[in-house]
This record gives sequence, structure tokens and C-alpha cells, in this order.
Amino acid sequence: MNVEESLNKNSIELANRFREVILSGTWIANTNFKNELIDVNWEIAVTQFQNLNTICRLAQHVHYYIAGIKSVLAGGRLNISDKYSFDFLPVASQSEWDDFLWEFWKDAGDFASLVEQLSEQKLNEVFVEEKYGTYKRNIDAMIEHSYYHLGQIVLIKKMLIAVDLKSR
Repeated sequence: MNVEESLNKNSIELANRFREVILSGTWIANTNFKNELIDVNWEIAVTQFQNLNTICRLAQHVHYYIAGIKSVLAGGRLNISDKYSFDFLPVASQSEWDDFLWEFWKDAGDFASLVEQLSEQKLNEVFVEEKYGTYKRNIDAMIEHSYYHLGQIVLIKKMLIAVDLKSR
């Protein structure tokens, strides 16, 4: 193993764990966001089940944090706030849903690529402000937060399908 590989080993592992939950993995949950959302049409995505968030809102919520953290990883500012993390314009068509998903997958891929480039030193530096912890802590939190909402999406999707089957 060369020096560059050992310096980035943790970053590469974090990036791969992130890709696993969003784009392509099945090891932890036997699924991922892309696998769960790719076959959901916009009407199902925006359907409210009881008092739960919609699949669309949960996906937008996760994307909101990915885009916000990605901005910092790319050298920009942190421009997100928890109080706005569920404030989105409604998705009103299949093309709007498809556009959102394309942006979600692109930002997730960019996020993972930026994480891979982080040095061990950068992973342990303060993320924006001391109260947010380190870069590593925020990336770990993004992964864990994504799994939490992936589980919700899987369950909501199953409940919506069950209701649809009963109504036929």
C-alpha cells in the first residue's frame, strides 16, 4: 500500500458506506435509496399515508442535507438549517420527480467523490463550527440519517402498495 492509499483509507471507506445507502449497496439494509425510488412514480411518491411524511418529502429531506454538506466539502459555505429541512415545493408531475431524482443521484455521487478526497487530517478537523463536530462525524451522521429515512421509505412504500392492492 502506498502513502496516498493509507492516507485516504478512511475517506474511501466512508465514501463507499455513503454510496451503499444512497446509490448502490445492499449489504446493510439489502437495498438503497436508488433501488427503492427508481420504480416509484411521482403520484405514489407524493401520496400521504396517514400522518407520515411522503416518500417524496423524505427523499427531499435527505437530499437537502447531502447538498448542504456537499457544499462545504467543495469549499463553500454551510447554507442549510434543520428548520428548513422539510420545506420544499410540491412535486406536481413525473418530470419534476424524475428531475429531482437525477439531481439526488448526481449530488450523492459528487458527495461521495468529495469524501474520497479528504485527508485523514481533514476528517478530524472541525466541520464549519465546533458545535458540529468533525468532518468525519458529519459524514457518519449523514450515513446513519440516510439509513433511518431509507427504512421509513421502505415501510411507507410497502404500506402504500398494500392499500393499493386492497382497493383493487
